[in-house]
Amino acid sequence: MNLDGLTVLITGGTGSLGNAIVRRIMTGEMGKIRKILVFSRDELKQYNMRNQASEDIRTFAIEDLIEFHIGDIRLYDTLLPVLRRADVVINAAALKQVPQCEFFPYEAVRTNIIGPYNIVRGIREHRLDVQKVITISTDKACKPVNVMGMTKALQERLLLAGNADVADTDFMAVRYGNVIASRGSVIPYFKKQIEAGGPITITSPKMTRFLLTLDRAVDVVFEALRGGQRGEILVPQVPSARIIDIARVMIGSRDIEIEEIGIRPGEKIDEILLSEEECLRTSERNGYYVINTILPIAKSTRDFEPVRTSEYTSGEDFISMEELTELLVGAGHLD
Repeated sequence: MNLDGLTVLITGGTGSLGNAIVRRIMTGEMGKIRKILVFSRDELKQYNMRNQASEDIRTFAIEDLIEFHIGDIRLYDTLLPVLRRADVVINAAALKQVPQCEFFPYEAVRTNIIGPYNIVRGIREHRLDVQKVITISTDKACKPVNVMGMTKALQERLLLAGNADVADTDFMAVRYGNVIASRGSVIPYFKKQIEAGGPITITSPKMTRFLLTLDRAVDVVFEALRGGQRGEILVPQVPSARIIDIARVMIGSRDIEIEEIGIRPGEKIDEILLSEEECLRTSERNGYYVINTILPIAKSTRDFEPVRTSEYTSGEDFISMEELTELLVGAGHLD
């Protein structure tokens, strides 16, 4: 599908990903949309985003293209009014800081599980004419060991189960790893430490992560919009690297030390995007892994040979230091 004439609701729309999705939609690459509804609970971020968007779209009155709505996905009565107006929903609302979710697990449940359930509930109970819902998941949802990953794993299952009793809406998910330089990620953290003269602190020299740029993250969402089928989880094939190598590339020739501080609560050494069990129902399309649903809700997706026999982990096939440097330079995060 494209977005010609459609209204797109983006929950958590003022976050790093929400901002990037709005900017890309406004370019028209997915068609000429009717309206973007940016839904979030942070009025300051909405104010800043409105001002930036006004500068970006000088040929439009901003009110004609984007509407900003204060609300909380955890509160059904604030979500429902904007949900009623949507043709497409992109759920980017999340609590995603691993240590914070460990200390405040119920808050993670409210945002990452109850919030998305409110989307399914609203569409089902009011028979809303929503064509597609895409939720943003994470590698931490695969074989989860922390609260953030557990809530995201349940979010995936909860949204995909919506296909079972909502016949006219396609629910699906995208799952990927760390977005380079998104809020709270390691790169802006390292930048501040370098600017202060160091040291750079890492949790473990063995720590690895999948890496993708913000634009690549938007590509995954758009791929799901274009060709995703109900019940699928779309997983991009992306590079991985050691966190200590990211630190070394960012330090360059500077005289800055690297200090190991120990693993934080809930952290994994390696992340996983596909488990061994999921490999048995994973196909490949347009350079993406497609995890087919375990529920009897979709067209036949069983006529394929699994494309992997082992889990897809960040602990294998690291990119070289040169490739890592090129990736960070290309993303605008390294001079």
